[in-house]
Amino acid sequence: MLIVIDANGPTPLYAQIASQLRRAIGEGKVRVGERLPAARELAESLAVNLHTVLRAYDELRSEGVLDVRRGRGVVVVGAGGDRARLVDLARTFAAEGARQGLALKDLRKLLVDVS
Repeated sequence: MLIVIDANGPTPLYAQIASQLRRAIGEGKVRVGERLPAARELAESLAVNLHTVLRAYDELRSEGVLDVRRGRGVVVVGAGGDRARLVDLARTFAAEGARQGLALKDLRKLLVDVS
C-alpha cells in the first residue's frame, strides 16, 4: 500500500493519511481483516510524527473502519466502501468550500439545492 503525503499542502497530514487509507479500503486495495502497518512503522516510512498517524488511525477507528488495539495492531474491520468514499468526498467538499471562503451554512444550502 502506497501512501503519499504533501507536507506543504493545505490539508493536514493526518487527514491526508486517513483519506488515502479510506480510499484504499473503499477501492478494495486493503480488505477487511487485513492488518495495517503499526503506527510507529508508518510514521517512520512517511517521515511524520507518530501522533500524526495515530490521529489518522483514530479517525478511521471512530468511523468504524479500523480496530486499533495495543499488542494486536491495526486491523480493517469495516469495508467502509461507499461510506468511506462518501466521508472522503464530504471532507474534500468542506475543505474546498473553506478554501473559497464559504461558511458551513452556505455549503449546506448548496447540498440542499442540488438534491
